[in-house]
Amino acid sequence: MPSNTLIKKLVHAALDAQPITYLHTHVYNPRFGSSPKPGSMLLWGIDELVTYHYLVAEVYRVVPASVLPYETFWKMPKADQADHIWRHLFVERTPVSEACRGVLTTLGLLGLNPNEKTLKPHRKWFAAQKPDAYVDKVMKLAHVDKIVMTNPVFDDAERALWESDPKLNSDPRFAAVLRIDPLLRDWPLAAKRLREWGYDVRLDFTGKTVAETQRFLRHWLDKMNAIYVACSLPPDFRYPAASGNGAPTAADNFIRDVLTPVLAERNLPWALMIGSRLRVNPALNDAGDMVGQSDVLSVVNLCREFPANKFLVTMLARENQHELCVAARKFGNLMLFGCWWFLNNPSLIDEITRMRLELLGTSFIPQHSDARILDQLVYKWDHNRKLIGAVLVDKYADLQATGYKVTPAMVKRDVALLLRENFWEFLKR
Repeated sequence: MPSNTLIKKLVHAALDAQPITYLHTHVYNPRFGSSPKPGSMLLWGIDELVTYHYLVAEVYRVVPASVLPYETFWKMPKADQADHIWRHLFVERTPVSEACRGVLTTLGLLGLNPNEKTLKPHRKWFAAQKPDAYVDKVMKLAHVDKIVMTNPVFDDAERALWESDPKLNSDPRFAAVLRIDPLLRDWPLAAKRLREWGYDVRLDFTGKTVAETQRFLRHWLDKMNAIYVACSLPPDFRYPAASGNGAPTAADNFIRDVLTPVLAERNLPWALMIGSRLRVNPALNDAGDMVGQSDVLSVVNLCREFPANKFLVTMLARENQHELCVAARKFGNLMLFGCWWFLNNPSLIDEITRMRLELLGTSFIPQHSDARILDQLVYKWDHNRKLIGAVLVDKYADLQATGYKVTPAMVKRDVALLLRENFWEFLKR
């Protein structure tokens, strides 16, 4: 029987060797345009890393808006914003937050000095990188074999790219996801846009609305070759969400009559990311969003009412995690994934991963989600491998204490399930 020391070596060797499918990002392939070119969607480099919205919110804890008004900050060139954040969070204060540590981990693994007092040396290094080759470099460092994008069809700039470039999703390193938030969050706006694009839809879901909205979904699933459909939903999302007179809401109609039939027909999952309160401080832009406790029973209702459909679900509030984990024990068509956004902190990742292993075995997807900057893949997977590994080592030690024999083959199999195979097998079900 392997000793605990040997188990630790086996676990970390398996984690280091296992390729990862990163199932939810906002990272794009180079055909979408690459920073620093204005309007580009593939974001990378030191200025993008340091001005990420986590750090924008954090710097305003140190230098308040009374000193640097929000509107003044947003008018500054990105390099000046980055210099401001670097000075106040990395030089004049100890960068102990996870968002700060992530930047430093990335720099160190790229071979750069995380102790620089200015960003000039880092800018010089990043300026010498070529986008396509740099994608390969980051994926190799992170040991990621596939980056799954998020592609919002109601974003005018992105939709224009899809309509103008038939090879937009031809990069084998990336996969596309059809994101459809307005269809659930703001049906009047979505219906208006659909009519502008030539679809005969009505606000009350009469006439050809169902057939035409289904046609819209099929068209974009085909155009993107999307591997699932995604939406981000607020904490007050409810299903069903009957109106005051008991009639189904537009969201209910869309889910029942449009979305679930099309996804069942295509055997594609619906990914629900639930719990973000948008713009509680609108002056912070993307940094102004917050977390709220969501309704797990709505997920239960979806899984029960639509057994032919598959649901990938993550929730933002820590308070939801136990109930959601128990719900997953009841429905095989529910797959939990990630420690999202405000949960992407070591203490919470450790807690949530332990709970999921204890309740679900290896039948979930532990990796966190939502990288928006290419370089973030480096630190997120460096940190998460270590966190997942520590939990697995403890769980295997618990098994061995019962007299059960843990073998290298078991460890390798479990790691493959957690980091890659659970996702792809769920897609195939």
